[in-house]
Amino acid sequence: MFVDRVEIEVQAGDGGSGCMSFRREKYIPHGGPDGGDGGRGGSVIVIAREGVDSLSALAHRKFWRADKGSRGEGANRHGRNGQDLTILVPPGTVVIDAENQFVLKDLTQSEEQFVAARGGKGGWGNTRFKSATHQAPREYTEGERGEHRRLLFELKVIADVGLIGKPNAGKSTLLSRLSKARPAIADYPFTTKHPNLGRVQIDADRSFVMADIPGLIEGAHAGVGLGLEFLRHVERAGLLVHLIEPAPLDGTDPLENYRAIRNELRQYDEQLHQRPEIVVVTKCELPGAAEAQQQLVDELQREVLLISAVTGQGLNQLTRTIASEMAGGEEDRQVPLVS
Repeated sequence: MFVDRVEIEVQAGDGGSGCMSFRREKYIPHGGPDGGDGGRGGSVIVIAREGVDSLSALAHRKFWRADKGSRGEGANRHGRNGQDLTILVPPGTVVIDAENQFVLKDLTQSEEQFVAARGGKGGWGNTRFKSATHQAPREYTEGERGEHRRLLFELKVIADVGLIGKPNAGKSTLLSRLSKARPAIADYPFTTKHPNLGRVQIDADRSFVMADIPGLIEGAHAGVGLGLEFLRHVERAGLLVHLIEPAPLDGTDPLENYRAIRNELRQYDEQLHQRPEIVVVTKCELPGAAEAQQQLVDELQREVLLISAVTGQGLNQLTRTIASEMAGGEEDRQVPLVS
């Protein structure tokens, strides 16, 4: 199950209390203080780990508690430290304070970590209070309380290229042709329920990660059709590939569909709307594909690619164009591709 948003509570361990104790040995009836310090409470640590691809492990456990520190003991024995609790999340997870709604940490790199709740310090035993003028102290301190927090985790897929477009525009089919990803594919809208990632090989040494973002509809920026759930994953993509179906099943106009998606991006985030974009007409084997391409060229006054993920037409050119855009336009578009 793919989960990209979950709220949990975390409780760090309390520190152990210090000990009040005095030496009691044979022939030493009035020994000095020997109470040890309490152990430190365990912390709750969030770690981004490559290979973890969802927040589903957190969905069914709402409360996470680290170990408490043990109490100090006599003979100056230190209490055992509480064991830290680690929570593994995918790279790209944003950790948010659920109560105050501010970002605590954006974990973008594998093995990056963040202490979400710090364990309490152990208390002092009465040995700590011994002095030349206070040789039999009975003071000791309790351990500190561990931090408690409500956390909101949001996963934003990390990809170099994001595929966007209306439902059934051919995003999943294209991803399956260019990479080894195997998303669900069918001839009806909303087949894709969550983002899929695939690595596309440019040549022997170069590759990029492509994300198939579930289809957007009008009103997505306001949450219509789970739009906010989908748009969140587009934010990290450095380059957008906008796929347009030439003959939509619902009879809508391809040019109007393009404008509608662009408007959703603008309404959601102006910076996302300004991101570099490659416009592609898919399913070029269908009637009307060339006409749709020309309409978009007239509208945008720039290149619009024509491809077919079924026949393979135009896929090499698309990959070269993506490589060129990612290299700042200096990439040689005639570079041979690895199939």
